[in-house]
Amino acid sequence: MFAKTTYSGTLAEQYELLSKQLEALCQGESDAIANYSNASALLNQFLTDINWVGFYFMKAGELVLGPFQGLPACVRIPVGRGVCGTTVANKETIVVDDVHAFPGHIACDAASKSEIVIPLIQNDEVIGVLDIDSPIEARFRPDDRAGLENFVSVLLKHI
Repeated sequence: MFAKTTYSGTLAEQYELLSKQLEALCQGESDAIANYSNASALLNQFLTDINWVGFYFMKAGELVLGPFQGLPACVRIPVGRGVCGTTVANKETIVVDDVHAFPGHIACDAASKSEIVIPLIQNDEVIGVLDIDSPIEARFRPDDRAGLENFVSVLLKHI
């Protein structure tokens, strides 16, 4: 496995740089799958202490697996079920410090202990989610949430 890219500065500054890198990657590219794929690869390279990062998209009333980095994952998730489905139902980011304490958690990887899920919202409709898992409890802090929500907003400008 390769080493993660090292960034200097505060976590907020690091996320700002990451969003600029995403902007550069997506500039001039109109294919959504290509942009989602590069976004998941960029996050996998940037984030430490994670074991899965990827996207699920709304199709026929449920979430369906999209581009990701990590072990094979659950393919379909009903709205309202697990962290991803609850994020869709609530239309807001959910940070879970201990996934085993989350009611209805869907365990695709038994090594996952914490999770953050950010909704992808266009025209006030959830079109999917960005899902990131970690093998460490309480991995995701408020700066991660803010940085990842900004990352998603940059990505959605190119979808």
